[in-house]
Amino acid sequence: MLKKVLSLYDLPGTAIIKSFGSGLIHNTWKVDDGSKEYILQKINDEVFKEPSFITDNIEGIAGWLEKNHPEYFFVAPLKTKDMQSIVHIPGEGYFRLFPFVKDSRTHDIAQTPQQAFEAARQFGSFTRVLNNFPVETLKLTLPDFHNLSFRYSQFEEALRSGNRSRITEADRTIRYLYSHSDIVSTYQQIIADKGFKLRVTHHDTKINNVLFDKDEKGICVIDLDTVMPGYFISDVGDMMRTYLSPASEEEKNFEKITIRENFFYAIARGYLEEMGKELSETEIDHFVYSGMFITYMQALRFLTDHLNNDKYYGAAYPGHNYIRAMNQVTLLQRLLEKQTELTRMVARIRLWH
Repeated sequence: MLKKVLSLYDLPGTAIIKSFGSGLIHNTWKVDDGSKEYILQKINDEVFKEPSFITDNIEGIAGWLEKNHPEYFFVAPLKTKDMQSIVHIPGEGYFRLFPFVKDSRTHDIAQTPQQAFEAARQFGSFTRVLNNFPVETLKLTLPDFHNLSFRYSQFEEALRSGNRSRITEADRTIRYLYSHSDIVSTYQQIIADKGFKLRVTHHDTKINNVLFDKDEKGICVIDLDTVMPGYFISDVGDMMRTYLSPASEEEKNFEKITIRENFFYAIARGYLEEMGKELSETEIDHFVYSGMFITYMQALRFLTDHLNNDKYYGAAYPGHNYIRAMNQVTLLQRLLEKQTELTRMVARIRLWH
């Protein structure tokens, strides 16, 4: 079947295809035809219900960048022989092919502050060069993805109709999340505030969505399926949630969850180096809030799924999503403890930009 896909791009049937990467959503392969290398992906249309929306967004951005910022390095899908950016094979799914960026690499976790800095700079650069892009033309590939009000309403519905024994067992965590519902109120104020600009936002700023060169310098951002209109807090918040602690969201020993201040400093410096002049004062005042926004939302989502018998994320072991929820609650607690200190760091960096 993969050979059939490659034939539509006029690649030889002798091309070598190997599974590639650690992505959880799409299936990905590296293709070597003897002269060039490519990345082949099968889009998960259970998650992305309208794959054509992804194509429309990426083609729109690619065309705009070519006209307005030709110097920006942007990896767009290749066209088939009949000039299509996406291939649909009935019964098999949707596929696309990218050029492989030579000598590039990715990292699954942020291992050093320098990596965090480079990643933050790349995500900031992506939003900066698209500052004047007509954001209203972007389609919603994942509606309500970072809509905290919506996630909170899902949480409340799970409390009404979810697994009663699980609700009882999770009482302490539920009460903690209720006690910080001011994070939702702040989000609602943000989306009503003209000081916050609706921007071209990546929405999935884990470090494995940045390509690095052999010298550990950032090359570009990748995996643009979640690019939609959004607020900068989504991108900064996801970096904070996934870079700051040496422990991942799967960690069961919550004592390992800490805030590495030097990683926060690197994120803030890298992002503001690119976006410092684009963000309003109001936006920058909410820089630290970004981390609490995303971490709180992820805690809600994990706990909601636990209360709904693991319908969305699934569970590798009993109570998996409850552990994940408590992991994120712990990270939120650590962020709140460091809030004043992190805010001072942002203030110091602002003096330089």
